[in-house]
Amino acid sequence: MEHPYGYIKDNKVYLREFLNQPDRVIGEVKEDEASTIKYFEDRFTTLKEKIGQLKKDIEENQNKGSFLMKLIHLKDSLLEYDALGDFIPLIEDLEQLQVFLEDIIKKNREKNLEIKRGLIVEAEALKDSTEWKETAEEFKNLKMRWIKTGPVEKDFEEEMEEAFNNAIDTFFENRKNFFEDMAVQAEVNIKIYERLVLEARAAFDNPDAKRAFEISKRIQKEWKAAGRVPAEKRQPLWDEFSKLNNRIFSRFRRTMETGPQMKPWELMKKMESMTDEMKKLAYAETNPDGVSAAKRLQAEWKKLPQRKPKEANLIMRSFTFFSEIVFEKLFLERLAGSKYDDFHQKDRIEKKKIKMGILRDLIHRDEIELATVKDNAENFRTNEEDFEVMMRRKIGTFKRKIDVKTFILKELSNK
Repeated sequence: MEHPYGYIKDNKVYLREFLNQPDRVIGEVKEDEASTIKYFEDRFTTLKEKIGQLKKDIEENQNKGSFLMKLIHLKDSLLEYDALGDFIPLIEDLEQLQVFLEDIIKKNREKNLEIKRGLIVEAEALKDSTEWKETAEEFKNLKMRWIKTGPVEKDFEEEMEEAFNNAIDTFFENRKNFFEDMAVQAEVNIKIYERLVLEARAAFDNPDAKRAFEISKRIQKEWKAAGRVPAEKRQPLWDEFSKLNNRIFSRFRRTMETGPQMKPWELMKKMESMTDEMKKLAYAETNPDGVSAAKRLQAEWKKLPQRKPKEANLIMRSFTFFSEIVFEKLFLERLAGSKYDDFHQKDRIEKKKIKMGILRDLIHRDEIELATVKDNAENFRTNEEDFEVMMRRKIGTFKRKIDVKTFILKELSNK
């Protein structure tokens, strides 16, 4: 029995030669020749539907290149597929589609190459960073972007992977070495803290209260300058160190107050009087006599008894505030003179404008520094009491500096 694309001979079904493929047996007659021919024609129809579905999938999918291998396998299988029909148009159709997909893949790989080169540049720029936490996060993001970027041409693949991974490895090796060095340094620092505790014990046992106090001040400065160690190792040493120094200070204060004692109300009256004097100096024009008087008042203030009534806190803050105004005005006068050679020859209005401009710049700078200190306090928060106290004092100092400059600025504005 004959068929346009095959025939039956000796009860076997043959597919006629095409594309230099010889005639080949694709099956045998089961029931009768007509139904057998129909079976192999239906198989060809099913094959065409399969190819049609593949073409539709490629057309509808964004990642068209992912279908290339499936297409090639399907095209290669057509030479051995058992069916009756015209295979040549199907093969030609798939070959055209293959060229189309290969062109897309080539362009995508060229684009991927450019992207990965950019990622390598970013990685190279970060590899020597010592901002360990932030940079590790950036490398994590870079790695995700690298993974999401498709492949490049085989000729470049090894070179690109090596360059990118070398940059990452350099950073993490540096980080590892840094923390290993830190661990070694921490052991050295612990020895410093242990020595300072021993010196605190010796100072505590010293019968000379003044000498013990001097040693205490020195070793407290050394403690602040000592390097970092794990909190769990440092805290027990700090507990003992701070306790000893507090006792040394208390003993020294008692020895300083052994002379005639002022009654609380007398001390309050004295402090109020000194604060009023400092306040007058703060409102006065800057001159050498006023500055000398302010220094004399500060020296007298230091001689007041260390133990003061609780209600004296507000007076103490006021005295400090007005003292700082006096010396901030002196600093402002000198700064204006250094910035403008003819400052002292200018009239009062011009001098005021210059001072106000300088103050605004200084206030802006202080506000930026205050914001930085606050951020650092949040980012490096620890459970160590001395750290918290230090940060509160530092923030308080910056706020007071801003308040002092703002006070002088308002005073100038109202003149």
